[in-house]
Amino acid sequence: MMPLIVEVLLIFFGCALFFLVAAYFSGLGLKRVCMRILRELKDARAFNEKSAVYVQDERRNFFLVGTKNLRPRAIKILMEEGFVIKTPNGKYYLNREKLKEVL
Repeated sequence: MMPLIVEVLLIFFGCALFFLVAAYFSGLGLKRVCMRILRELKDARAFNEKSAVYVQDERRNFFLVGTKNLRPRAIKILMEEGFVIKTPNGKYYLNREKLKEVL
C-alpha cells in the first residue's frame, strides 16, 4: 500500500496534467476559429472599409454556452491584436499591414 503523501501527490499531479491538456486543446480550438475567420475575410476580399463584410460576432443562441461558441472570443482577440478592424456600421475587414508583419 502507498503512503498517503504519495497518493495525494499523484492526485495533485494528475489534476494539474488534466488542466494543462484541457487548456492546450482549448487554445488549439481558438486558433482554428481565428484562422477560419481570417480565411473568410480574405476570401471575401475584405481589405478596406469599403469592402468590409458582416461576420457573426455574437452568440446566435443564448443557451449554447461553452466551447462550441468561440467565434465572439476569436474576433475579440483578432481585433485586440490588430488583425481585424471593425467599422462603425458593424462590418469587419483585414488589416493587411499587420498580416504582412506576421507572415
